Amino acid sequence: MAAADKVDPIHQFHINKIVPIEIGGYDLSFTNSSLFMVVTVVVASAFLYLATSGRHLVPTRWQSSAELTYEFIANMLKDSAGSQGMRFFPFVFSLFMFVLVANLLGLFPYFFTVTSHIIVTFALSVLVIGVVLVYGLAKHGLGFFKLFAPSGVPAILIPLVAIIEVVSFLSRPVSLSVRLFANMLAGHITLKVFAGFIVSLGALGGVGVAGAVLPLIMTVAITGLEVLVACLQAYVFAILTCMYLNDALHPGH
Repeated sequence: MAAADKVDPIHQFHINKIVPIEIGGYDLSFTNSSLFMVVTVVVASAFLYLATSGRHLVPTRWQSSAELTYEFIANMLKDSAGSQGMRFFPFVFSLFMFVLVANLLGLFPYFFTVTSHIIVTFALSVLVIGVVLVYGLAKHGLGFFKLFAPSGVPAILIPLVAIIEVVSFLSRPVSLSVRLFANMLAGHITLKVFAGFIVSLGALGGVGVAGAVLPLIMTVAITGLEVLVACLQAYVFAILTCMYLNDALHPGH
């Protein structure tokens, strides 16, 4: 079983209970997924705290990276939602850091990638859409529904356009969650498959070791690509969140 686990590309996504908890018939166990969500928050918080605690006049590398991340998200939010969007900066910055750190932690051997599970990415997506709905209705009231009938559309086309906009709006949490989940899942499976080839070929002796060179090169290349994808998917999640928040701030535009 142990040997099979090493080459099984799906084994890395299994949810395992660490502390079994059942209350009222509901399974509330603390799992490996829960553990790495906590680890993600701790690592992201520790990085930001330690990087900014000194506040040197000449910033260190860690301080520079934290400040660049801050400015990157701030500029993204301003460009997408205007200056009013800065009220959502803590929310967007927290989402970006959580997704980024979770993606990067998942690249370490024997670590768990929480963003490879659609329930996690869907929960984050529903949170984003929930904020858009709550703020949009609180700020604009019924005027928020102008989002589904953009200005300048001929009256005769409004029913058709409204249906299309409603379907598009309802599909946002699905597309936002599936994009992140699918990229992380597919990348990790591909990486595990090529790594499995190395182990399998290496067990065949000298000829197998020679044949394992190509899978080894592919594994290194895919690992580099996965680092890029981890950062890119955090960016995509954040930029789409900014665009959706712009709809809450400026419906109908």
